[in-house]
Amino acid sequence: MTMATKHEVIREELGRYLAASKRQKGEILDRLEKTLYMHRKAIIRRFRVLQTRKEGVDWTDRRGRSVYYGKDATEVLREIWEISHECCAERLAEIRAEYVSKLKRDGMWKHSDEATGKLLAMSIGTIKSRLSSFDRVVSGGGRCMTKPSSLKEIIPVRRGPWENPPPGFLEADTVAHCGNDASGEFAYTDICLTWCFLKAQMTKDKRPTLESVNAMFSRSPFEWTLIDPDSGSEFVNWHLYDWCLRKRVSMTRIRPGMKNDHGHIEQKNDKNVRKFAGYVRIDDEKRLATWKKLLDRLEVYVNHFLPSMKCVEKFRLNISHFSRRYDKPMTPYRRFMEHPAIPLAAKEKMSAFHETLNPKILHDDILKLCTSPFSSDTNLALRIVRRGGF
Repeated sequence: MTMATKHEVIREELGRYLAASKRQKGEILDRLEKTLYMHRKAIIRRFRVLQTRKEGVDWTDRRGRSVYYGKDATEVLREIWEISHECCAERLAEIRAEYVSKLKRDGMWKHSDEATGKLLAMSIGTIKSRLSSFDRVVSGGGRCMTKPSSLKEIIPVRRGPWENPPPGFLEADTVAHCGNDASGEFAYTDICLTWCFLKAQMTKDKRPTLESVNAMFSRSPFEWTLIDPDSGSEFVNWHLYDWCLRKRVSMTRIRPGMKNDHGHIEQKNDKNVRKFAGYVRIDDEKRLATWKKLLDRLEVYVNHFLPSMKCVEKFRLNISHFSRRYDKPMTPYRRFMEHPAIPLAAKEKMSAFHETLNPKILHDDILKLCTSPFSSDTNLALRIVRRGGF
């Protein structure tokens, strides 16, 4: 029996309790004690609260202090949450101050100082409780498009998760944009590790994949040491293997079927691609061109304004349960700037570029491009559930 039900039972007995004699009141309290499993004094206090209430007033039974983070704070939090493309509370708490400063700098922050102060003072628990009531992006399940290659015997297999490698150790994977039909030609997206590289291509042929990898290598702000794809034929082939030899980049692959070996990249498939593209089929050059424009902005947005957390410890609680401890949420840009192995010249160049960016402008451009190539397919279009839409 819930406490609300118990209070309802006491409310029904209020009239009889007030009109009863002393002996009859004792009988009523005895009966309620046995029925509700409440202390006698607690029942008496509840009768007193109900007796002293005035009619016509909407009484609530909230305990504790009054609500501090009201509607104004919730709306400010909603705006920041949408700009961050629906980050979780832990990651949003770390990035909110930078978002506010960027929007203030460009004159795009219209909220009062009081609401801004409440936003910056919110605890992670308060942010979680507010985010639980917000509408979210709807997305579905995926498909595995990986096929084996004949070069598997030459490329060594990497076993298990990374042990905190330095910059330049990359995981690589493809995301298929085939919609409900895996036949024919359609676009793929390559992504790599915490610092995310995004590149769209039509089909999983060897040469387009090599061109995508080379383009990502050319714009990388750090040197590549090792690339670690899955066992798909788009990566495990002589074209990419020879390229790695020429660039002096080592190449390994994960065990077939062991997706946990690619834990970093597999979770980024959803967060960095599916949350923006959905499961729409991209099978013509017009859509591919739009998707490439989107990825140019998305790569900057993800690396500079979306924090991520790394698991630093995993420990066993009992025979069947594990627990994990994560580091402080940080954007890939912040990790890049704080890593001692990155040259100072590269950090200065990246910092100057970061100062020119605005998360709201990037996010708005991404949302506009998300809907433009898919609007004709009502059954496959990206389904966004928001209050007021875009």
